[in-house]
Amino acid sequence: MYTTGRFQLTRNKREIMTMKSVWILPSLVFSLSVSAAQVATPEVYAGDAAAGKAKSASCAGCHGVDGNSATGDFPKLAGQHPNYIKSSLAAYKDGSRNNALMMGMAAPLSETDMADLAAYFASQAVSPGAADPAVVGRGEQLYRFGDAAKGISACAACHGPTGAGMASAGFPAVHGQWSAYTAQQLQLFRDGGRVNTMMNGVAVNMSDADMAAVASYIEGLR
Repeated sequence: MYTTGRFQLTRNKREIMTMKSVWILPSLVFSLSVSAAQVATPEVYAGDAAAGKAKSASCAGCHGVDGNSATGDFPKLAGQHPNYIKSSLAAYKDGSRNNALMMGMAAPLSETDMADLAAYFASQAVSPGAADPAVVGRGEQLYRFGDAAKGISACAACHGPTGAGMASAGFPAVHGQWSAYTAQQLQLFRDGGRVNTMMNGVAVNMSDADMAAVASYIEGLR
């Protein structure tokens, strides 16, 4: 009888522990779910294009009212990915991207201002450009296929076949951009005036002629 009673007691303990587990497991799952929700990334403000338009008056002198600048001295912002515009403004604001004019313009901007401006310019259509027929062949080769002999990677691998870029990866749209501006940026990447590991590695192997050719081809992309 003692043995039977001990067995019965052990069995009862096991049943009690099993019942506790049945209650504890859902509670643990719920607790973990609540914890995950508490640490979830907060929703990022996407920006208000209408508010951005109102705030863009100070940008218009260089970049145009709709983000299409009048000359290659200043980049076209129309149609650019909003996250790229925001990250560029943030880089000017914190000094990690060096341009005296833009650093001064970005200094007073808040996160909301940057998001609104980015939303506005992204909503505009980029004006079409044209490629120089004299160099378009070499430009197309570099853009689409690169130049393995010189260690130059194809631009299309990151910026896409039509130059639309890849927003999720942070690669900007380049189609229609002024060739003068694109060539200038490539020179900065080559000479270390602008730091981006990937672009520095590509541009370091490019000659001025290569840059002019691919920049012209990019301007004509649509």
